[in-house]
Amino acid sequence: MDWTRLRTAIGQKLSYLQPSYLNAASTARTSLGFMGTFIERRLPQRFRTRRLDSIFNYLPLTDHLITAGQPTELQLAAVKAAGFTRVINLAPHGLENSLPDEAGVVARLGMDYLHLPVDFKHPADADFITFCAVLQQAQTQQQKVLVHCAANMRVSAFMFRYRTQVLGEDRTLAEQDLHRIWKPFGAWAAFIEREIERPAPR
Repeated sequence: MDWTRLRTAIGQKLSYLQPSYLNAASTARTSLGFMGTFIERRLPQRFRTRRLDSIFNYLPLTDHLITAGQPTELQLAAVKAAGFTRVINLAPHGLENSLPDEAGVVARLGMDYLHLPVDFKHPADADFITFCAVLQQAQTQQQKVLVHCAANMRVSAFMFRYRTQVLGEDRTLAEQDLHRIWKPFGAWAAFIEREIERPAPR
């Protein structure tokens, strides 16, 4: 294990932890748990967890839709074994807990892979609109889908907005799931409240 690289990565993340990351217990837990995933990535495979529900911040929403942070190769195999057929990744490549070739791993397992990288500092409505189209297509085709990012922060915010604005679900119930992962702040607090701009009727 490269302990020097690990200490550097954790030190960098600790320096990013502003008071906003302590705005709720769930936000702090997710932020610290994300750092813990750095360690797991560097453990020998025999020590790594491989169950579906062991993926960091695993949160199933329906029988056909689960959300989570970054899965390992072994956990992606568990996703496949559970009958899932599509993986949607909202995290940019190159994050500390990302896989070197997630697209290749997913393809070898026989699942579809779609990468929609979202800038954590600047979540965009255009990304959300693309996400909605992709997820609606998967649901129309009755695909079982895993949507993940690095820590389920991007995804939980996207899913809150999708459930309340597109599916018309009860806001209180959707918010409960969102706050199990974190309480959005800054640009994300504004992002989840923005309504999708729809074309005016002719």
